[in-house]
Amino acid sequence: MADAGVRYRDKVTIVTGGSTGIGKGCVQVFVKHGSKVVFCARGEAAGKALESEVNAAGPGEATFIRCDVTKEDEIKNVIDKTVEKYGRIDCLINNAGQHPPKASIDNFSADDFRRLLDTNLVSYFLFAKFALPHLRKTEGNIINDSSLVGKIGQPGAVTYVATKGGITAFTKALAIDEAKYNVRVNGFSPGNVWTPMWENEVNEYSDPEAAKKSGADCQLSGRYGTIEEAGLLCLFLAADATFCTGIDVNLSGGAELNYGVKNMRLTDAK
Repeated sequence: MADAGVRYRDKVTIVTGGSTGIGKGCVQVFVKHGSKVVFCARGEAAGKALESEVNAAGPGEATFIRCDVTKEDEIKNVIDKTVEKYGRIDCLINNAGQHPPKASIDNFSADDFRRLLDTNLVSYFLFAKFALPHLRKTEGNIINDSSLVGKIGQPGAVTYVATKGGITAFTKALAIDEAKYNVRVNGFSPGNVWTPMWENEVNEYSDPEAAKKSGADCQLSGRYGTIEEAGLLCLFLAADATFCTGIDVNLSGGAELNYGVKNMRLTDAK
């Protein structure tokens, strides 16, 4: 009976950008629920520390592989090493991404946009491309981390929002193509989930506590989401949502609902 709550035992999961933030929450939750998790990121120290942490807790296990998701050969290496070790892939969680500092379109170059596309969107395409031959064998699933701003927009983030909207569209198109193999492809759109990225942003303000509260007040629930809640949503999509494909689930605390002061002539875009 001790294992009754373990919902993804012995399934093999890959998490990109898994050493911090939402990716870290996914690694922790999936290992807690018995999965064999291979996760990647550029930061080796944080990756190795998380690997040790979750392996000590179990009941699943984790393996960290360093990977720059803008490099196709390193992406393929993660897939190859996973199959070499475990012989299968059941779930791919595409999560790695960046949010550049806020700026108007005048201050973004075409090369800035291309680099962001490589990180936030092309990496999802490549991980899916290389994982799908294995996911088709297991009738597995892909989960793509998009963003609420891909639906509602965000000031000073035209390139970032474009990449996130692309992820949502990519999810729907791939779900159609992979349905014949019984591979499900779903996504989720986080709003304000408390991560190191959010912490760094509020610390740039003259009053970080006020900035943090302002971010929390954007949700109907009056708080930030947690990385554990993000991981639990992904677990639901992987383990339980077996009649869902091509969907995108808001993880937003209701941030997209209700009226607010949105007159850009009155509000500070920062």
